[in-house]
Amino acid sequence: MSKKPKSKMGTYLSIGSSLFGVVSVVRQLREARAEQDALRLTDAVVSAAAIATGVALLARELRRMNRDGNDVLSD
Repeated sequence: MSKKPKSKMGTYLSIGSSLFGVVSVVRQLREARAEQDALRLTDAVVSAAAIATGVALLARELRRMNRDGNDVLSD
């Protein structure tokens, strides 16, 4: 399975769209804490961890692109 290279702009857009998910997770965290719902709170924490991991992976990809000069748009 080959991985299609992403452009820097595409990676930045992916990071931006991932960060929009933070708004939903923050709302979910507030509601779960207000209702003292441990299960919803756990779900929100896991969702936040998934977003953080996704952004970290995208940031690593950007660092790799900057290091290697593998920007598809620069061709």
